[in-house]
Amino acid sequence: MTDSPSRVAVVTGAGRGIGAAVAARLAADGFAVALLDLDEAGVKQGAEAIVAGGGKAVGVALDVSDAEQVEAAVTRVADELGPPVVLINNAGITRDNLIFKMTEQDWDSVLGVHLKGSFLMTRAVQKYMTQEKHGRIVNLSSTSALGNRGQVNYSAAKAGMQGFTKTLAIELGKFNVTANAIAPGFIATDMTAATAERLGMGFEDFKAAAATQIPVQRVGTPDDIAHLTSFLVSEGAGFISGQVIYAAGGPKD
Repeated sequence: MTDSPSRVAVVTGAGRGIGAAVAARLAADGFAVALLDLDEAGVKQGAEAIVAGGGKAVGVALDVSDAEQVEAAVTRVADELGPPVVLINNAGITRDNLIFKMTEQDWDSVLGVHLKGSFLMTRAVQKYMTQEKHGRIVNLSSTSALGNRGQVNYSAAKAGMQGFTKTLAIELGKFNVTANAIAPGFIATDMTAATAERLGMGFEDFKAAAATQIPVQRVGTPDDIAHLTSFLVSEGAGFISGQVIYAAGGPKD
């Protein structure tokens, strides 16, 4: 492990799926981890598991699109664990529909969580990073940023995350803060299981069908994203910034 155990990481959307896997991996890497999510039970359970394994963690319930909740949560993390120098902006929701059926609420809620939430979290955490002269930001994008039927809101949000990431890299680089984005392809999570259910398919059949379209012939897992995140927040990744890495089992344009 290259990072000091005293360093603090914040993971949003950590109640389940990718966020939970990332939080567990960073704890194993020696970070004190703050797990943030609307799902209070999920983040508390995740934090308790980390503590039971000998790590440091706290679970905090919040709505990342609410500025007051974000400021309060980040202040609590800094007070209880120390200054956060790693931020994983993973919180996300889907409200899929074709454009002619999509409501304003469908649009606003998805962009609010993904883009506004990431902005609010980054604004709150970067002040600790710049003071410490060290920081790592990893934003979760998606292959849907390249376009995906029925996801005009989600695609716009995930494409926006990529521009957001590149600008953060430019603005914060002089403080030894890097910013990168991970754009997963098909990852087996509750979210993709819900998509299968909405399409009237069994999840195993849904995954098997997806795997036939992926060069490595399997779908991804949350641990695949956790491994990549672990590298991007490490000391060894200090010269990598402003990049979008497609973790999709094959090339993406």
